[in-house]
Amino acid sequence: MKLSRRTLLKGSAATGGALLAARVAEGGLETLVSARPESQAAPVEESVPTTCWIGKQDCGILARRVGGRVVKLEGHPLHPRNRGRLCPKGVAQIVSLYDPNRVKAPLIRTNEKGKPGTWRQASWDEALTLVGERIKEVRARDKRLLLWQKGRSKAEAFYDNAFVTASGATKLHHGAFCSDAGYRAAEYTIGPNGVLHPDFRYTRHVLAWGWNITNAGGNKLCWITWPQQLGLARERGVKVVAIDPRQRGAAHFADQWLPIRPGTDLALALALAYSLVSQDDVDRDYLTRHTNAPFLVQKDGSFLRLAGKEQVWDQVSKSARPFDAQDVRPALEGAFTVGGQSLKPAFQLLKEHLTTYTPEWAARICDLPTTAIWSLANELGETAQLGSTIVVDGVQVPYRPVSVMAYHMAQQELGFQALRAIMTVFMLLGAVGAAGGVQVDLGGWKLHSNFKALDEIKIQDPPYNVYLKDSRFFPINSNNSALVAKVMLDPAKYGVDYTPEVLVLHMTNPVLAYGSQPDIIESYKRFKFVVAIDPWLSETADYFADVVLPAATMEKYEGPLSVGDPYSDAVTVRLPVMAPLYQSRGDIDIYLDLSEKAGLLYGPGGYLDALNKALKLKDNEALPLDAKPAVRDIFERWARSQGLSEGLAYFERQGVKLNGSVPPRSFYGYAMDPPFGGVRHRLYGEALLRYRTEMQARGAGEVYWRDYTPFPTWRAPTMDSSPRNYDLYLISYKLVEFKQSRSAFNPLLAELQPEQRLEINPTTARARGINEGDLVWVESHHALTGETRKVQVKASYRASIRPDTVGMPHHYGNWSHPSARGQGPTPNALFFTGEGYVANTADQSFHVKVRVYK
Repeated sequence: MKLSRRTLLKGSAATGGALLAARVAEGGLETLVSARPESQAAPVEESVPTTCWIGKQDCGILARRVGGRVVKLEGHPLHPRNRGRLCPKGVAQIVSLYDPNRVKAPLIRTNEKGKPGTWRQASWDEALTLVGERIKEVRARDKRLLLWQKGRSKAEAFYDNAFVTASGATKLHHGAFCSDAGYRAAEYTIGPNGVLHPDFRYTRHVLAWGWNITNAGGNKLCWITWPQQLGLARERGVKVVAIDPRQRGAAHFADQWLPIRPGTDLALALALAYSLVSQDDVDRDYLTRHTNAPFLVQKDGSFLRLAGKEQVWDQVSKSARPFDAQDVRPALEGAFTVGGQSLKPAFQLLKEHLTTYTPEWAARICDLPTTAIWSLANELGETAQLGSTIVVDGVQVPYRPVSVMAYHMAQQELGFQALRAIMTVFMLLGAVGAAGGVQVDLGGWKLHSNFKALDEIKIQDPPYNVYLKDSRFFPINSNNSALVAKVMLDPAKYGVDYTPEVLVLHMTNPVLAYGSQPDIIESYKRFKFVVAIDPWLSETADYFADVVLPAATMEKYEGPLSVGDPYSDAVTVRLPVMAPLYQSRGDIDIYLDLSEKAGLLYGPGGYLDALNKALKLKDNEALPLDAKPAVRDIFERWARSQGLSEGLAYFERQGVKLNGSVPPRSFYGYAMDPPFGGVRHRLYGEALLRYRTEMQARGAGEVYWRDYTPFPTWRAPTMDSSPRNYDLYLISYKLVEFKQSRSAFNPLLAELQPEQRLEINPTTARARGINEGDLVWVESHHALTGETRKVQVKASYRASIRPDTVGMPHHYGNWSHPSARGQGPTPNALFFTGEGYVANTADQSFHVKVRVYK
């Protein structure tokens, strides 16, 4: 019998009522548990602070524990990210804790890989020894043969930094499936690490650009924080314009819906930029003082430099002068002769570049009304209040109350340049880093090291590493594991001279969670040894793991975790809510033991040494390099190093350390000293043009270099060249019940969203003879190779999706866990990776043309 939560509650209520009535009739009322002897103490009830483990943003949790067992999870009222609230995932993860389908002990495979596994139980010592010896052996031959693949990292110092550093493994990321095209665009263009979100306290106009308000997070966060911020902003009268092929995610929070055609976001942003420039809604002071807009550009596309300094045209001396010369008044427009050659400021070139990108042009590309594009540009220009300022906590800051939330929508073929174009819109308005304007990182305006690094990439000749770092194919590179799969299947094509052999798979399920499922599956057949660290037997582990090491869920230490909201700074530690169940261990315990077995734990250059550096443990708090510490002791030392005299007990008592509000001079880029950290924002991408030239010179094909342009430049997405009968765009999206692959194994969440569906417009469906609930084929097409893929799924009518677009949510397709089995396919079986289906930064696209039929 499949027992659901509803069945259980109904049955227990009826049974309990009958028992209660019978006992009252007998003249007494007793508890429904065994009677406790008078000599036995009552079970201790306590509230244990910790953080959410199943979601992304580490919300604060108070675990109600009775007799050493957790019975309920509630939101921590003092935690800045959730303020006492929990989403469905947060509440339901108690079932993950007690799930009887967790891996209960270390497992060693007994059959061949590539099919459902058969296993024997092993001791921890046997399993760790086996894994440690394999790591030791492969490192002795070539460290490049060892890969470490992470999902959502919850203790980067321990995993990403210390283990990867000590082992020499190549680290593979997950961000290329999330939003990293936007991260790279922001890091390169304006500096901070993140994508784009509003200053909700002061904004008056927000573009919800692909923001799935009711179901997904937004920039850097999981869910609760941004809806709370938006709710307060709505009370203050903020206007929200949803730009999305699908309205359902924005729901009633949007005042206007612009149902844009998938993959055309770049075109719309260019048209908005054109409109602002043509109407002179431009913040010339910001462009002149804080961007490279006035830099003089030579005919070859490079800046004019004299004595190593970029030059501008000084309107006073009528000559070229260094951009930072005293009393210089740079020109933004015009053409000027210097040393016999005609030069133009970058802003002048942008104006000329935008001349063809009119709203009328974009209306045809994006399938939006011309009037809607002009109207939106007018609203942005008027609401921006160019030239205005506001005083925030005693600090005067430029006031530009127009902004945007853009995050997961960055994962499309033109994603990097689409996000650069969106940033261009808000740079023109001077809204970047302004009050009410665009923010990028959480907790302040912080210049990321990639602002410099992405401008100074040295493209190398082969051989390359497995994710093509510094290659002629993807100089700016987000480390896409699906692209790694393509490389492993044909290393010679990409100038790679080895095939990785050993993979450490940490809390991730690539076979279902990553783009282009068939390529992932084929590449995993090439690994000689795979170890999975996971509470469950994931689909990836089921087919490809040699060893499974059972990780704990909430019953472990992890961190430290930065958990401030956009306006505050806070830090926390995940505290174990109870002792680990079954034979599971905390991930950090596993890495300590594994490092010891692999000969990596002790001494200079070892795991403990790397951990001291990652946690910045020094002097008396530094870990000795000759003794394996207890995990609690590590966090005790870290807490004391943060100035907490009571050490970890502070977090065991409070749950979170609140460091106060972020002051305006740290929060707003304009208010910093110097503004924006002293850098010039890159309206013009000189390095992008340089990379394009170098890629061509090294023999890279056009498919790789064509989008390395100094200004965002429109071209039709590759998918649009699929045959006409592939007449629908497939997009994917997230549901609030599922965030990471670990949430797919939760029975309560599976009950809330029990079945995959294909959202299809009723008009489109009826034209194909498809009724609500019909089983249909969805067949995708690779526009360059002609490859097709198809899955079966039930049709679900949605009037709130474009007629030329269909949608499928992520986090389906599971077969290894009973509660998730048989729910329908993953859309990742339909998406492609590699040329034509990744951005020029190697970021995965989640767009493809499909046909749908019964």
